[in-house]
Amino acid sequence: MKILYVAELVGKTGVYVIKKALNELKERYPWDFLIVNADGATGGNGLGRSHAAYIQKMGANVITLGECCFYKKDLTENLDKTPFVLRPENLNHEAPGIGSKVFKITSAQGTIEKIAVAVFIGQNGFTRLHANSPFAILPSLLEKLRKQTPYVIVDFHAQASAEKKTLFFAADGLCSAVIGSHTRVQTSDELIMAGGTAVISDAGRTGSQLSVGGCEINSRIKEYLTGIPDWTKETWDDLQLQGVYLNIGKDGKAKSIERVRVKVDPE
Repeated sequence: MKILYVAELVGKTGVYVIKKALNELKERYPWDFLIVNADGATGGNGLGRSHAAYIQKMGANVITLGECCFYKKDLTENLDKTPFVLRPENLNHEAPGIGSKVFKITSAQGTIEKIAVAVFIGQNGFTRLHANSPFAILPSLLEKLRKQTPYVIVDFHAQASAEKKTLFFAADGLCSAVIGSHTRVQTSDELIMAGGTAVISDAGRTGSQLSVGGCEINSRIKEYLTGIPDWTKETWDDLQLQGVYLNIGKDGKAKSIERVRVKVDPE
């Protein structure tokens, strides 16, 4: 099973980049399953309903979200009708939407396969979204998913690298991969752990790299000077799609993990 994970789309820039890069991506990284993190796709924070539909139409099998999952009202009100969009699993059970799902796909060999995707959010550093401990529900959920398929991918949306590293060890051998997200900076610590689980602290971001988290530089400096947040200003400098490419064996253990960086020229 070959899986491409596209790191967090940031704003219109990120949506543009994935659209322009898809053809080249398919040639360089032929995938059976495409995961797209779109936590910042609409206005730099959150995901609107129209963007969700557009990203799925481009070919995403599943869209993952993080702490911005409920920032856009039009999607929040329709999460129960969009099962291809996953919010964090470790939220209160009354929260709309779902945090994990088993998908059926047709592989390149023409066989019907199942693959599970789950999203967790960390507890350190988030103030607007309160989550339960991912460590408390991780083992039971992964056991449940592994009964349905050996291919299990986790998107861990967390701020603290120590929390991410700790969860890697907790998940080792229980799933095929744990992909870190949220910091929007691609790390170089990808590896396959002793139990066969591929991990990376952060897959990066898709959009402008000559920016601060995908946003225009001066607007971010101004926020630090004034204390007034403004994530609406985008930049189109040094466009890249980032992410990771996974090859998972039939036993559900990772055979390889490769960082992805694809440059895109603006029109």
